[in-house]
Formats: sequence, structure tokens, C-alpha cells
Amino acid sequence: MNLPLHLGFLGAIEAGLIALLVGILSYGLWSWLIRQAGASVGHAIGWACVTAAVVAGGIDTWNLFYLGIVKLESPLYARLALQGIHDAESLGARVICEATGALTGVAVGWQLFSGGFRENDVRKNGEKLDKPD
Repeated sequence: MNLPLHLGFLGAIEAGLIALLVGILSYGLWSWLIRQAGASVGHAIGWACVTAAVVAGGIDTWNLFYLGIVKLESPLYARLALQGIHDAESLGARVICEATGALTGVAVGWQLFSGGFRENDVRKNGEKLDKPD
């Protein structure tokens, strides 16, 4: 995300909360687009998960991947690779929190935009069923 967040676990939690909002907005956008196209909700959920994960954790995920692939054989290359990363010590925790936040945000967006939190009328054969108190 490349935002100036706190260091350590607090920064990872902040990144996860931002990713949660990105996931909710991503599902909202994709559900609107998919409804216009006439496709199923599964397409909206899938594309929202992919875009939320890429938008929310793109830079941090790339940095984690890059550090695992590139040969950092000299201290100079290691220092150059770590200079561009905000809080390199908590990079793994931040990536996990961003991925979890993005996917949770899509699930919350699905509940919000599909009416999962609203109380549904339960009807059987056209009759309204009484709810126990």
C-alpha cells in the first residue's frame, strides 16, 4: 500500500483494516458490474477477492516475493533491497494481515450488498410464519 503506517504489529493491523475497507469497496464495485453484465454472484466474489488482494497488498506482497527470490549475497545488495521497504522486519505479518483483511472485506461486502444482515421474511406457501419470541 506504501502508506506511512506505524511500525510492528500495530502497522500490520492498520494495513489489515485498510485492506478490509478495500475488500468491501471492491465487492461493491464488482457486484454492480456483474449485475449489469447479468453474471452470477460467484464471479463478483472471485474478481473482488483478486482485485482487493492486489490493490491492498500489492507492493508488500511483491517485496516479500522479491526478498525470497533475489540472491542477496552481498551486504550492499541486501541494504539496497531493504531500504525501499517500510518496516522490513514486520513485512510478513503485514502481508498476512492485508490478505486476511482483503478477503474478510469481500465477505463483509457480500453480506452488506446482498442483504445478508437484513432480517428476511420467511414464507411457506404464501403464508407468513410466526417467529417465536
